[in-house]
Amino acid sequence: MKRSFFIVLSFFIFISCTSEPSNESSQAKEKFTWSLVTTWPKNYPGLGMAPERFAKLVEEMSEGDLKIKVFGAGELVPAMGVFDAVSNGSAEMGHGGAYYWKGKIPAAQFFAGVPFGLTADEINAWVNRGGGLELWQELYEPFNLLPFPGGNTGTQMFGWFNKEINSLEDIKGLKMRIPGIGGEVFQRAGGVPVNIPGGELYTALQTGTIDATEWVGPYNDLAFGFHQIADFYYYPGWHEPGSMLEFMVNLDAWNELPETLKVIVKTATQAVNQDLLDEYTAMNNRALQELVNKHGVNLLPLPVEVVREFKNISEIVLEELAQEDDDFKKVYEHFNDFKNNVTNYHNISEDAFVEIRSIE
Repeated sequence: MKRSFFIVLSFFIFISCTSEPSNESSQAKEKFTWSLVTTWPKNYPGLGMAPERFAKLVEEMSEGDLKIKVFGAGELVPAMGVFDAVSNGSAEMGHGGAYYWKGKIPAAQFFAGVPFGLTADEINAWVNRGGGLELWQELYEPFNLLPFPGGNTGTQMFGWFNKEINSLEDIKGLKMRIPGIGGEVFQRAGGVPVNIPGGELYTALQTGTIDATEWVGPYNDLAFGFHQIADFYYYPGWHEPGSMLEFMVNLDAWNELPETLKVIVKTATQAVNQDLLDEYTAMNNRALQELVNKHGVNLLPLPVEVVREFKNISEIVLEELAQEDDDFKKVYEHFNDFKNNVTNYHNISEDAFVEIRSIE
């Protein structure tokens, strides 16, 4: 009995010593280090911290298998050089706003902010559940890029002005930093749109290079100190009703990742996308109260006739752009169908509730 036992035991010991170890245990997992370039100043509240939080999440979830170093605007590439840097592989990832690349992809503007378009919740629904993401990825693929939603600032303010706006006549000749389709509408109304990176806006407004600027909303506008150099703060942000930001990944770098890391990256973008909107929703009113009550900012609504004219011009501009570019037309029609459907529902849900919430 004892002899048989030792024979069997010796057999199992021999098998365990000579069997091939699994690939997973015999090979160390490959580790990756990426660079992420942004259009924002390093560690800027909200916009600049979103990619930092993303990088931290990815490193923690991957247990260090994917580490991402974040570079602010100008540290590795200029703010407006992010698209090209990620496209050509100089950096593996980028974070910015899709309307900055309208010269390369006119239809990309639908995935940032379109005048009188979708609110933050609506654009999230369109992109994530309504087919928008597939269109977005289709647009970016020829540039060797894979886009993901990267946060949302919510409805923005129209911006800071050094003169009061009482009619359309006050828009004429006004030099204003306003990007995207909103800038084209502003130009049709008689203004002069200028596209300047955020980090240069304070100096441009202070020196008179521009007469007005939109940026984001109270949370970020307070951080930049625009109240120190501009007299009037106008709302609503008709040009950016729900400004989605973007992460973009170089496709070659993406294809090198194992599936587990791809899932981690995608999940982290989803988390940051919602987290940033929560941050702006929580912080904007607090910052607005400080601007008005502590700094005495003149908070004013745009006259209805001015807003109405901006809306009329917006519809004309969008239709014209749709006739000039097939991709733009394809996305525009898809975007419009979703907007019409969600607007019909919100008329009897959120909009109706907000109206009755103010009843006394």
